[in-house]
Amino acid sequence: MVSTDTAQAAAKARRRANRSDGRTSAGRSELKTALVFIAPALVGFLIFYLYPTIRGFYFSLTQYNLLGTPKWIGFDNFARIGKDPLFWNALGVTVEYVLLNIGFQTVIAVLLAVLMQRLTQSTLLRGALLLPWLISNVIAAMLWFWLLDYQIGLVNQVIEWMGLGKIAFFADEFWAIPTMAFVNVWRHMGYTALLVFAGMQTIPRYVYEAAAIDGSSEWTSFWRMTLPLLRPVLAMILVITVTGSFQVFDTVAVTTRGGPVNVTRVMQYYIYQKAFGEGQFGYGSALAVVLFAILAVLAALQLRLLRAGESDLA
Repeated sequence: MVSTDTAQAAAKARRRANRSDGRTSAGRSELKTALVFIAPALVGFLIFYLYPTIRGFYFSLTQYNLLGTPKWIGFDNFARIGKDPLFWNALGVTVEYVLLNIGFQTVIAVLLAVLMQRLTQSTLLRGALLLPWLISNVIAAMLWFWLLDYQIGLVNQVIEWMGLGKIAFFADEFWAIPTMAFVNVWRHMGYTALLVFAGMQTIPRYVYEAAAIDGSSEWTSFWRMTLPLLRPVLAMILVITVTGSFQVFDTVAVTTRGGPVNVTRVMQYYIYQKAFGEGQFGYGSALAVVLFAILAVLAALQLRLLRAGESDLA
């Protein structure tokens, strides 16, 4: 009897071992398959992102002009940044642009998303909203540069026809940054609206039905239910848009090139000028490292303060 029980226990142990070996071999096979698919993206990340980042940080600690050999100077470039008035000007200009761009873009995108949900489900309309986003930044900047031109721009002709004075949108110190913010809001608001609209589709209808039974108005439901439930989506959108706005370059390069009088000299354009225009590649790399640190801190703060990993639906 004992021998029979022992034999049965041994047989069960063998079966469990076989199943475990089968799962292990299957897991290894899936891992190999996953690595094959991940490999191209991983190689691209290492070559085009990680390696340039590490090399850029190294250059930030050197004096380098692209033609000679890098000379190690430690943190002298970063000490110089703190005393550079043009850096602080560029940072202030960039912050002004980001506040205008993100503020208007987010509000308009949420309004468009609500209109799409409440008034129409047209796929054609959603596609039309994406059209400006499909245009490259350079083309969009050139298009509005011509439309807003002081002499021949269509917008100024309409303004003059209305009996008002022309506006030098890109040449006036007051209007230059708001104009650039408007151009980028126009280009990105449709794409941002679709992201918000996708987030709104994840909110169950029974939530609104229960609120309607309790007598909640559309306005009250929007403020007390829709926006709080959209918090994770809005947090993700803000991180993406704020990071992208701090890196604005092509709109400035095509239109004002930092003018008039440094009014539109944003951080990315200042980095480009120092590194490639003046040959101070080490100092330009230090500026890029500072911008990277600023964006990392801002992203972490946004995710923390907006509680991006939490959802009120849970």
